[in-house]
Amino acid sequence: EKADSVKSGLRALIADEVAFLERNWPAGLPVCAIHADIFPDNVFFNEGHLSAVIDFYFSCTDYRAYDLAVAVNAWCFDSAQAFQGGRFAALMGAYQRVILLDRAETDAFTILCRGAALRFLLTRLYDWINHDPASFVKPHDPLAYAARLVHFREQGKQP
Repeated sequence: EKADSVKSGLRALIADEVAFLERNWPAGLPVCAIHADIFPDNVFFNEGHLSAVIDFYFSCTDYRAYDLAVAVNAWCFDSAQAFQGGRFAALMGAYQRVILLDRAETDAFTILCRGAALRFLLTRLYDWINHDPASFVKPHDPLAYAARLVHFREQGKQP
């Protein structure tokens, strides 16, 4: 209800996207245990090699390609919310050297990216609107994920 207090038109964007995803969310994709929160602050590297993954709070059993869509949202945009094709190509190439996406996953991937962008837009928006000023935790800007959502909406089949 308060989304437009953050940015005019945000409520309509969210409502439109929820309706789209309800109509188009894929079914029957390969499922496995996923992390569901592969953000840079949850992944550690030592001398260029993966050394640790933390924060399994959102881990669950879900579409394996959704986990990749979360990672694309988290890793493939710069601080100005511009999509970074080189990062995307590197992430997708590395992932598919281990797990090759099947045709259904490839066809649904942009929808999964849209769903991931909406998920983090909504959680960040809730925290932004309901932030306790006495809290030590600083809420993340939800508009970063609004921009990512708009990017994926404009891309059609390709992120």
